Amino acid sequence: MLSRVAENLYWMARYLERAEDTARLVSVNTHLLLDLPHQTALGWSTLIDITGSDATFAELYDRRNEKNVVHFLCLERENPGSILSSLAGARENLRTTRDVVSREIWEQINEMYLEVRDQAENALAPRRRDAFLKRLVRGCQTLTGLIEGTLSHSAARTFIEIGRHLERADMTTRIVDVRSGNLLPKGPEELRPFEHLQWMSVLKSLTAYQMYRQQIRLRVRGPDVLRFLLQDQHFPRAVARTLEALAWDLQSLPRHDRALAAAALVRADILEADMQALARSPDELHAFIDELQIGFNTLHDAIANTYFARLEDTPRGLVPGQEDDEEAD
Repeated sequence: MLSRVAENLYWMARYLERAEDTARLVSVNTHLLLDLPHQTALGWSTLIDITGSDATFAELYDRRNEKNVVHFLCLERENPGSILSSLAGARENLRTTRDVVSREIWEQINEMYLEVRDQAENALAPRRRDAFLKRLVRGCQTLTGLIEGTLSHSAARTFIEIGRHLERADMTTRIVDVRSGNLLPKGPEELRPFEHLQWMSVLKSLTAYQMYRQQIRLRVRGPDVLRFLLQDQHFPRAVARTLEALAWDLQSLPRHDRALAAAALVRADILEADMQALARSPDELHAFIDELQIGFNTLHDAIANTYFARLEDTPRGLVPGQEDDEEAD
């Protein structure tokens, strides 16, 4: 397989996972704020922190209110991590390499992008937002099903899965980091009555609540949530599980030693961590997540340097703000 094709498929998968997880975040945050009293400090600002886009947001908006944050995360073309930009990036990466995937995959991505581009301004009004975001998440899940059901087990499929697993691990740790920073005790009275609801929101952000309750038949507690989302060996969005799946994919590729070692190192750090201790200290948890993020970057670099042609430093996708209005064939 050409390195350019492999890189395009890898970034397509990362962009799609990013769009899905961002839609989950906006939807769950909307529901959480309805359950919390109005005077609580938790609001929309944390979503900007989760996505790591503080500087970009500050350049475009002066307030972190609901309207601005939702528009920035869903439709802002100047935000390369917005849902619209992510779908545009996935579509552009696939457009030039769509001969290696089934036609149904291309059509699904194209339809999702066009729907968000053309309808999202009205669909994101508070009364319509939930239904719109659910359609988007299900559209991404449909794509995962099409990839599972229509692609041969070839190098093309392997690079798609590697991209999805790495982006999923990255987004899971971001959600745990910022959300947990608001949840872990800072004082005897601060948000303490609502910790249960907030930990539930962390699980629901990752569609993990029901699987958590099946496996851990206790009340939702911080240490148990951290253990489930970071160390669980069976839940598909748990970080340890995504890295195990990524390592399995890497083993089917040649020259995988460097990338496989990077994945194994990060996974070992996660499995050996003391979740009980991390749950007691927001600072320690934040430092631990920072180390994981560095590990993910090292893993990405190992994959890129081994398999992708480094003709330029930018990922395969649309430049933020670029228009791309090609219709489906």
